[in-house]
Amino acid sequence: MFSVIKKTKLWFSISVLIIIAGIVSLTTQGLNMGIDFKGGTIVELSVGKTIDEAEEAKIIDIVRTYDADVIYNTAVDSKVNDSTQIDLKSNSGNLSEENLAKIIEEVKKDFPEAKIANSDVIGATIGNELKQKASIAVVIAVAAMLIYIAFRFEILFGISSIVALLHDILIVITFYSIFQIQVDSPFIAAMLTVLGYSMNDTIVVFDRIRENLKNAKKSDTYADIADTSIKQTIHRSILTVTTTLITISAITIGVPEVRNFGLPLIVGIAAGCYSSIFIASPTWVLLKKKFSK
Repeated sequence: MFSVIKKTKLWFSISVLIIIAGIVSLTTQGLNMGIDFKGGTIVELSVGKTIDEAEEAKIIDIVRTYDADVIYNTAVDSKVNDSTQIDLKSNSGNLSEENLAKIIEEVKKDFPEAKIANSDVIGATIGNELKQKASIAVVIAVAAMLIYIAFRFEILFGISSIVALLHDILIVITFYSIFQIQVDSPFIAAMLTVLGYSMNDTIVVFDRIRENLKNAKKSDTYADIADTSIKQTIHRSILTVTTTLITISAITIGVPEVRNFGLPLIVGIAAGCYSSIFIASPTWVLLKKKFSK
């Protein structure tokens, strides 16, 4: 039987190498923090009618003559006959009232009913407050999970699960740092979802380990019990994660409006599946060997 536990060094090495790459990336280029964290301007531009991709590109070209780094996505403005609404985000400071007036003046030449439906400026103070609240939310979630696992199983299961959760967080942050994907408020919601999903995967394996411990022979080692438990649950974990990833990927690709939420979910759920099998259980075996002497 293929032994996951015997190859613990391999699984840990793979994760460590990825996380080291992330640390290097964070040190050299950091995270691409969005307006929600850095502050900036959010503008809702209502076109007044439904437009196609070519017309949308024309409007964006006008906007980018004033702010080359603007980020945008399109939505439906239900208030104006389901017309197209273009949401603009920028932290460069170039979407000032003066420039917005010039932009809308040019856009109106081709789209007379276009207007600025809303414009908000998010200050850096609000961004810092959001960072603090997001950090507190993650800490509370992790602490609550540790207490739950320790109460339902034992403290070593709890510690192992937290190691797996930290692994998942670091993998997602590494991915975002290396590829410089923008981090915004949906990212935080996605991360909390990932923590819950990853914990669920880990609990399935740990629950099987607990049952197998009760029925174990004297000759069975902790490594044997963990390997048997992983073998009994691995197909379920892989099938569940695969179907989940297919669904989320389809939605993320097909619906741009949810992409900022779907992308971290995809990376995090994949990392969570890996950690529940190759990180959490081997960590539990190591801790058991150390503290059972």
